[in-house]
Amino acid sequence: MTFFEARELTVSYRRNGVPYEPFSGIGFELAEGQIADLVGPSGSGKSSLLCACARLHPKASGTLSLKGVDSSSFSPEEWRRRVCYVPQKPTVIAGTVRDNLLLPWSLRVRRGDDPPRDEVLCSLMDEASLGDVGLDRDAAQLSGGELARVALLRAFATRPDVLLLDEVDAALDDATARSVSQLTRRLVRDGTTCLRIRHRPPDGVADRTLKLEHGKITQLDHAEEGA
Repeated sequence: MTFFEARELTVSYRRNGVPYEPFSGIGFELAEGQIADLVGPSGSGKSSLLCACARLHPKASGTLSLKGVDSSSFSPEEWRRRVCYVPQKPTVIAGTVRDNLLLPWSLRVRRGDDPPRDEVLCSLMDEASLGDVGLDRDAAQLSGGELARVALLRAFATRPDVLLLDEVDAALDDATARSVSQLTRRLVRDGTTCLRIRHRPPDGVADRTLKLEHGKITQLDHAEEGA
């Protein structure tokens, strides 16, 4: 059974007053425990595709399924609990690292859920090589790389089935980008899958690479990935 599947996805809207359709009728599948990179030129619709998969794009249509269950069987809130979109620029609120890690539990979609305990958060921080950053640290004191890792940990702490990463390493230096990639690889295990937009050269973390260009999505072979 396919873990996550998208079929006949179409996004169509008006841009600068002109009808615009970055892609129409495309589809792909993601396997459990897999990381897939999504590449393609700027403006090809990669971010729109991720937003459509998260049911966050108001002008998207098509069929989505998770573990064989159609997305129509889930409320939008439940779907977004299971399919987590992480934007390129991390959301940071005033307060501590703990406050930022627990941000999802302050939102309506997780009302009534018990937030993870400090020991769970500390374990995640250790896994991200952030063990020396205390939960009580002012988030405003964190570097860009530390904030990117905190945002990724926050997403994983919600235990999603599908993680959609929208070029989360775009503003990072090469060393920090590698640490974020390695963290993603460690955290994506059984019961999870990940689709991430990247413009950097291949880092050896992804299991496969999909390319969105001219309204079509294709899978690249290893030779094409490094080209």
